[in-house]
Amino acid sequence: MAENEYILTLHCPDRPGLVFAVSEWLVGNGCNIVASDQFGDPHSGRFFLRVSFVGDATLGALMGSFMAIADQYDMDWGLWPAGERPRVLVMVSKHEHCLADLLHGARIGDLPIDIDLVISNHPDAAYLVEAFGIEYLHLPVTRDNKARQEQKMLAEVRARGIDFVVLARYMQILTEETCATLAGRVINIHHSYLPSFKGARPYRQAHERGVKVIGATAHYVTPDLDEGPIIEQDTARVDHRHTPADLEAAGRNIETQVLVRAVRYQAEHRILLNGARTVVFR
Repeated sequence: MAENEYILTLHCPDRPGLVFAVSEWLVGNGCNIVASDQFGDPHSGRFFLRVSFVGDATLGALMGSFMAIADQYDMDWGLWPAGERPRVLVMVSKHEHCLADLLHGARIGDLPIDIDLVISNHPDAAYLVEAFGIEYLHLPVTRDNKARQEQKMLAEVRARGIDFVVLARYMQILTEETCATLAGRVINIHHSYLPSFKGARPYRQAHERGVKVIGATAHYVTPDLDEGPIIEQDTARVDHRHTPADLEAAGRNIETQVLVRAVRYQAEHRILLNGARTVVFR
């Protein structure tokens, strides 16, 4: 039987013997470690591990044998085939830069995801999505139909076996019910001025205040608006020579880079939640 590669992630209360227990289990199943990252957080008292390994055992056999260890050490864990491409739903409004980068990365194989569906509250990006041969679902959102439209989105998630959702500049606030249903499975991107410069035209507001640094933040979506656990961030220096248009162009570039990195980390099972924070094994 040919060797298969798998990824195991876990977190649990920190205590001696955790690495030994996992290593002993791997050896006992005839597996060999390819890469391993670990972190013991002295603040939360939790231990985090991501290990990729190869072996002849099947996924089912490995999961069955690991349950006893997970129960013994009170582990939250997951085990996946390393080459598995998660199914992704992308949501977008009118800004297309992040969407375009995700579509292109997935098409050429640089981003290990399969974009199964794009949902938007506007029709504007349909031409772009359909050019990639991907289905586009237009769900207009009003105050009166917001909950119903999100239920339609959740129905698509269930029917298509969507692994996670990416808000690629989707300019709607998800309801608490949707946030709870998809906890840890929705990634959002926004400019890093927040909570300053809220609302429309943030780059003009930033220009008027003479900011010297701009950036973007990718985070998990929670009911607390734009305050979910941070996955990835980046910044760029700017100065008095930059116009509002210059700032916005630079911001778009940073947003696409940060979002792609966050999506890659999610697809490769590199993110573990640590309370209101994340551990990201890059």
